Amino acid sequence: MTRTRILLVDDEPGVRLGMKGYLTQHGFDVDEATSVAEAQEGFRSHRPDVAVIDYRLPDGTAMELLPRLKEIDAAVPLVVLTGHGSIELAVQAVKEGAEQFLTKPVELAVLKVVLERLVAQRRERQRHAADRSRTERSRVDPFLGTSAAIQALRDQAERIRDSDSPVLITGETGSGKSVLARWLHEGGARKEAPFVDLNCAALSKDLLDSELFGHEKGAFTSAVAAKQGLLEVADRGTLFLDEIGDMDVAVQPKLLKVLEEKRFRRLGDVKDRRVDVRLVAATHQDLSLAAREKRFRSDLYFRISTLILHVPALRERADDVPVLARHFLAEMGGARGRGQVGLEPDAEKALMTYGWPGNIRELRNVLERAVLLSGASRLSRGDLRFEPAPQDEPLGGDLTLEELERRHIERVMAREGGHVERAATKLGISRSSLYAKLKGWQHRGS
Repeated sequence: MTRTRILLVDDEPGVRLGMKGYLTQHGFDVDEATSVAEAQEGFRSHRPDVAVIDYRLPDGTAMELLPRLKEIDAAVPLVVLTGHGSIELAVQAVKEGAEQFLTKPVELAVLKVVLERLVAQRRERQRHAADRSRTERSRVDPFLGTSAAIQALRDQAERIRDSDSPVLITGETGSGKSVLARWLHEGGARKEAPFVDLNCAALSKDLLDSELFGHEKGAFTSAVAAKQGLLEVADRGTLFLDEIGDMDVAVQPKLLKVLEEKRFRRLGDVKDRRVDVRLVAATHQDLSLAAREKRFRSDLYFRISTLILHVPALRERADDVPVLARHFLAEMGGARGRGQVGLEPDAEKALMTYGWPGNIRELRNVLERAVLLSGASRLSRGDLRFEPAPQDEPLGGDLTLEELERRHIERVMAREGGHVERAATKLGISRSSLYAKLKGWQHRGS
């Protein structure tokens, strides 16, 4: 876990030296400032977890500094120290945004306890903010099953769980990429910090920019107040960007800067802020192809694909379907007071032979619909309602042979989540041949 960062604001060198030495010895990172001006600059650039501020400074007082710091980041706790304490002064400090008011000389052991408590409270607030920001997702174990494919994925994921390097999770829609992302966070070194997720496909460029990086008051017409972005909410934790292949190209360079420099800038701000997050991204697209076709920045692709985990499609692990089905049925039966709901042999066979274009998400939906509509304690084949497969256009008509070929290839590419190598295998052609066909259609403006 990353060390807690403290901003210490005091113009007396001896006081700073003593406090810094003690706090550093007890696991804190300490940045220093000696004035109101330096404190504002340090607060912006260092992104402290807590600021400790002496009341009297060469160019002002803590009462002047507190509202300025709260305007920069209201989530950071502020502690005021003074050699001339009074109840009136303490009340005023609290009104201006201070969480604690301590008189000097302060006992360092007491200060340490206060700082640890404030940091713990801030972490808890961050976790609640992260919970509110994310879409409700299934909490399924990402490795339920005994297939070779899922066990290989588990082995790979366990080896990289504690790494701080970016992870790219690939796989078809509904295959469990978001579940795997949360598993990486909850079992990793950053598990005590927030997990924040954002679906890049769900937002326009401007909304994505604002949600991810935040904005200052007045940055645009409707920005009536400053807003903290999800990057700041995820500080010291994990940022999960789902469907990153749909991220607007104008936003991509800003994300690359975060990964390379650990800095970003709110919309409407003129100064960078520091942030420490682990990025986990997911996509159903072939980003290497998108990068070659200039639909995705190649430098960002190479940066986020340091570690790649591929989640197999459900049809590639048919033996795991009964395991997943029993898990879902136990969960659903318990939630509805039905007790254990089982599967008849014909229902289990139907689940194993179906193609599952919607993967695990579709399996859950099929079972949930069956549990709701059937009063039986064991589901039969007749209780299962599968989504009808999209009907292909009939051969013939006005389509040329080339158009038929293209439509068939597009359908296979869609089923394989844009993965060229797997699509080529299904089509029975080489990867280079498939690339050539895709490139040729692109050059013809289609």
